[in-house]
Amino acid sequence: MKAHRKNKIPLSVKKSYSGLGLFADENIKKKSFIIEYYGPIITTEKSLYVGGKYLFEINSKWVINGSPRYNKARYINHSCVPNCETDVKDKRVYIYATKNIKKGKELSYDYGKEYFDEYIKNKCNCPKCKKIKKKK
Repeated sequence: MKAHRKNKIPLSVKKSYSGLGLFADENIKKKSFIIEYYGPIITTEKSLYVGGKYLFEINSKWVINGSPRYNKARYINHSCVPNCETDVKDKRVYIYATKNIKKGKELSYDYGKEYFDEYIKNKCNCPKCKKIKKKK
């Protein structure tokens, strides 16, 4: 495994609306690189046997197994109104801010339709979905 790109923004793992989450310890400017999602790169075929919620598909042949706890990016939760996005380049996944993020705010990105349909479905606890559930 190649050395991952170090983040310079201080981040903390804390209790979140969805278990544990990753939070900004200082203000983050829009478009800033925040953190790399990393771990062992395995074949898509092997990922079917490994299973789990921390598999990040980087293309049709390769998957990052982000389950090791040293991968702080694994704590970034899904949101239907995220403040981050992922960028896949050369079998690496970088996470950037899509808006200014204030100190103390939780980081989130949209996990995508396939993950949402398989794992989250009607159990989405993101702020947008929680608000909708309260209205019902």
